[in-house]
Amino acid sequence: MISLAVPALYPPSSQICVAARTRGSSQCACVPLGRQGAEQPRAVEAEQAAAQEPPRFRWDAFGSDPLDPQKQDIRGLSPKLPNRCKALMTRVVRLPPQDEETLGLLLAFWVKAMNPKRADWLLVLKELTAMESPLLAEVLEHALLEDSFEANVRDYTKLIDIYGKQKLLQKAESAFHAMKGRGLPCDQVMLTALMDMYSKAGDITRTKEIFKEIGLLGLPMDKRVYGSMIMAYIRADMLGEAEDLISKMADHQIVAGKEVYKALLRTYSYKGDSGGAQRVFDAIQFAGIVPDTKMCALLVNSYCLADRIDEAIIVTRNMRSAGITPCDRCIALILGAYDKVNRLEGALAFLTELEENGVVIGQEPSQLLARWFTRLGVVQEVEQVLKDLSVDRKNKTKHDTKNDTTRGWKNNKTKQDTKNDTKRDWKNNKTRQDTENDTRRHRKNKTRRSFAVSLERK
Repeated sequence: MISLAVPALYPPSSQICVAARTRGSSQCACVPLGRQGAEQPRAVEAEQAAAQEPPRFRWDAFGSDPLDPQKQDIRGLSPKLPNRCKALMTRVVRLPPQDEETLGLLLAFWVKAMNPKRADWLLVLKELTAMESPLLAEVLEHALLEDSFEANVRDYTKLIDIYGKQKLLQKAESAFHAMKGRGLPCDQVMLTALMDMYSKAGDITRTKEIFKEIGLLGLPMDKRVYGSMIMAYIRADMLGEAEDLISKMADHQIVAGKEVYKALLRTYSYKGDSGGAQRVFDAIQFAGIVPDTKMCALLVNSYCLADRIDEAIIVTRNMRSAGITPCDRCIALILGAYDKVNRLEGALAFLTELEENGVVIGQEPSQLLARWFTRLGVVQEVEQVLKDLSVDRKNKTKHDTKNDTTRGWKNNKTKQDTKNDTKRDWKNNKTRQDTENDTRRHRKNKTRRSFAVSLERK
């Protein structure tokens, strides 16, 4: 193991000992007194060379004393991390985020002292990713230039993806050109990452160019490529082109991802385009994707913004038919639409329908109703009505429970329950045979009475 205290960044200059000088003389303590006149110019030159010599760095000189958050990051390092990687990480954590020059010196020192392999670089990058370090891109960029890292296309793709998320287009393009300069092939994954970058930056023209380039190069046009182009159309508010591309995917038997459909549905919903939202919602079901409550809420929102409340209520009924309970957001959207047109009667009818179907009103719609009723000044009256409805619902529930119990006794009793009920009805501890005989006699008497009654009526 190489000592961590070895200066390994800059080669030291020649060792020349220069003594402390006073104002009146410039004598050197290492030079004999008789040769002072001859050696004086040489001592001055040595002093100037020493002043111009770059500073010698030590491993423990990098970074300042760790702060509490930095100490926590150091303690959170993986215990399986090798010592050579852990030594680098403990100093990278303490560096300022924008100090790229010092980071470059630190990494150069580490490479020369430790001779890392690709596995060591990947462990360091993994730790930086886990702690969401702002120095991840700089470390990866430096690693790409090292022979020990053995860079490939996926490494450059990762760097471009990081720069794309940070909207650093110039750095991403520089990395792309550097990759091409090294002779590495440009594949479909790399071009898709570039598409995502330009799409998020709002450059629809460059995105379309790369999309066409993928086709011209004969690279596979898969779900990811189409999804990136559709998302670019959505961000550029070109919803018609996005739908057309989804139809083209269907022709090639490629199904778009759920998130793509949801993004398109969300855009139509926020625009109040109920027709477009309904088309996308139907396409979602046609693609075999089961809509969730959030998708249903987006469809309800589109109808509410278009003042088509009846259609929004139909959506909630369809949700109940499909076994999906309308969420608080759906209910609040419909109540808000009723509030907008001042239709209290319709809102109460909608709430009554929900209550009858066992849907519990949550916090968001309750607060909306409270503000609405407070504005109308009918809070006390509504509270009394709700109490009456609660009492009626409890009575109705008891009555329904009693009827259900009676029907259950007649139709769904097990053998043991029938035996126990028979004992309680007759209360005489009859045997099973006696009970059957009594039942037969009872049925005969009942038949006779019914026949007699029918005769009297005739």
